[in-house]
Amino acid sequence: MQTSTYVPTENLVDLLLDAICVVDQQGYFVFVSAACQRIFGYRADEMIGRRMIDMVHPEDRAKTLQAAREIMAGIAHPHFENRYLRKDGSTVHILWSARWSEDDQVRIAVAHDISERKRSEALQAALYGISEAAHSAKDLLGLFQQVHQIIGELLPTISFSVALYDEQNDELSFPYPAEQPPATTVDTPLNAATLSAQVIRSGNTLLLPNASQAPTAMPHSWLGVPLRSHRGIIGALLVQSSAATRYSERDQELLQFVSTQVAAAIERQQMLSHLQFMAQYDQLTQLPNRELLRDRLHTALARARREQSQVALLFLDLDKFKQVNDNLGHAAGDQLLQGVAQRIQLCLREADTVARFAGDEFVVLLEDFHSADHASVVAEKIRQSLNQPFELCGQNQTILPSIGIALYPQHGQDAQQLLQHADNAMYRAKQSGGNRFHCTLEQN
Repeated sequence: MQTSTYVPTENLVDLLLDAICVVDQQGYFVFVSAACQRIFGYRADEMIGRRMIDMVHPEDRAKTLQAAREIMAGIAHPHFENRYLRKDGSTVHILWSARWSEDDQVRIAVAHDISERKRSEALQAALYGISEAAHSAKDLLGLFQQVHQIIGELLPTISFSVALYDEQNDELSFPYPAEQPPATTVDTPLNAATLSAQVIRSGNTLLLPNASQAPTAMPHSWLGVPLRSHRGIIGALLVQSSAATRYSERDQELLQFVSTQVAAAIERQQMLSHLQFMAQYDQLTQLPNRELLRDRLHTALARARREQSQVALLFLDLDKFKQVNDNLGHAAGDQLLQGVAQRIQLCLREADTVARFAGDEFVVLLEDFHSADHASVVAEKIRQSLNQPFELCGQNQTILPSIGIALYPQHGQDAQQLLQHADNAMYRAKQSGGNRFHCTLEQN
């Protein structure tokens, strides 16, 4: 019985799912198998004669050249990973097994596409990272900074932007990386604010340039996705790549998937911020409340003890406020309190604090001053400001304040003593006819 011996031919190489690449001593491709087109996007005739390093991702070129030198020195690299740029500009992750052929003076390597594995690992890490950020970030800015870093590890980005949408007021804000005004004309060039607004208004993802546009039509690639929650669209994420890298539909799918987790993290942070605000601020005047005032006063006193400086408290009450509520109604009373809060704030420095203590009582905390009469000057400034009429329900109403002043360390060593002395001084001012200020332990 005659048996035939089958001798494999070169054509069998083209049946392999992994790519075979042969590179000469100068670093040029001299042979590639058919799988290279699927992996790299280039036909064989487009790769042969081309420098290998020119196709490597710029961030991986240094380590790739080092590995090539080691292979040519006889050190095998059975598990070397790097990234290449495909013909369409997208990134492909490659696991290489390579050796040097001394007889032929070439590097022979097998390329295995591990992009799906890398994508799955990166996505899992990103979701975990976003979940961690949602619980660890102190505020929205901290959250956005962490999300920026996480997405930067998933996608090539030269910029990352977040836009938020307030449906109740139909307003867009651009909190990250910085406040940007939305575009107002159709002639405005492409920018993060314009494109984020487009994504939010349309509710659709954005990929520029898209399949119908030539890559040379714009210098950068843009990718934007809406942030969706159970309340609807609450904002948008937008990333921009360099001219060397183009976003693909797979990148779009990835960012869409991640955006769901980001939206949930934003909502959680917004809820926590709202609860914190409600716990520390007066809902009517938006001023710090009694508890936040006490915290700031304790901090100010600790600083004053260390630095041997002064602290002043002004305790303010509105004379005959009850008559406004009785004659004009509680809505007018609320409007008056809001107006008083605004006028007091205009009399203070940014470093000062004014809080709504209770009802029609306000407390001002002053620190970091050197003049002995600084508190009295501020009290007089507030008194004159509040002496100007308020328009309530179409009528001019004049509201006169009584103000008590207490100083650290002259009048008390702790927060409770200072508040009590300032309150007592305020009542003395009121008993003296109102519309004046008294400093505690002083005679009129």
